[in-house]
Formats: sequence, structure tokens, C-alpha cells
Amino acid sequence: MSKSAARKIEKSVDAYRSIGEAADELGLQPHVLRYWEGKFGKFIKPLKRRDGRRMFRPDDMQSLRAIQTLVHDKGMTLKGAEKLLSQQGVESVLLGDVRIVTPVEVASAEPQISPAREMQETVRQAFKARPAEDMPRATGNRLEAMLADLTDIKARLDAARFKKAA
Repeated sequence: MSKSAARKIEKSVDAYRSIGEAADELGLQPHVLRYWEGKFGKFIKPLKRRDGRRMFRPDDMQSLRAIQTLVHDKGMTLKGAEKLLSQQGVESVLLGDVRIVTPVEVASAEPQISPAREMQETVRQAFKARPAEDMPRATGNRLEAMLADLTDIKARLDAARFKKAA
């Protein structure tokens, strides 16, 4: 059987998948799955054949889908996704029953808007209001100050990441 014919055959939901097949099914790169395997060892435990190849079981695929939902769709960090999966389980994420609670929401009954989101919305509204050519100088100055603040914040975050990585 040729490779193209082999690829056209769909596997059963219960079939084991190689790392390439799992990556293709999820739309991810194989190195991402290997990385997640290290970070989410409690949830992802593929069988390893004698030749070292990973075979992902249906439970592993469910866990990978849940992680993908939390990290890519919900924008969570890997650490936050792991904590949430530990607390609420893979099934609750896949069924959409997961409740993502931020520390601010825990402290108060009303959901709070983060300062970064508020600043993003302010910039979005300013650009939506009128074309840049017609923008009053005061608004332009305010936007330039916000851009400088955001650039400074990004530089500090990059420096912190670099320091943590070293």
C-alpha cells in the first residue's frame, strides 16, 4: 500500500496514534506534543515501543485536546492549564463545563477587568473613533505615551523571562 493510500485510511477513535498522526490530528507540531508530555506527565503517558516511538492512547489524545483548548483557545499558561486539569479534570474541559477562576474573581464577587485589558480596549477605542490623520494632538500624545508604557512593560517581561531561563 502506498503512503498516500495509508494516509487516507481513518483510524478508529480507539486506535493508538504515532506522534506524527497525533500531531496531524491536532494541527500541532510533534515537538509540541513531546514538550507537553514533559509538562503534563500526569495526563499524557504514551506507550513507548522498543524502538522508542511513542504511541498515544485515546486517553492521551483526550488530554492533548483539553490542553490545546486551554492553552490555545483560552489563552492559559501551561502551569495554569495543569492546575486547572488537576482540579477539574480533562472531561470537564472537553465538555465545556470547566470554570476558569482568576484570583481577582475569587477575592471579589464581581469579575474585574485587568489593567492590561483596559489599556488594550482604550487603544482600540481610540483608533476606532476616527482616522489617525484627523486625531487631535492630545489623543495622539496619549496613544504615544501608552505605546511607550507597553514597550517598557514588554521589555521588562522579556528581561524577566530571560533571567528565569538563565
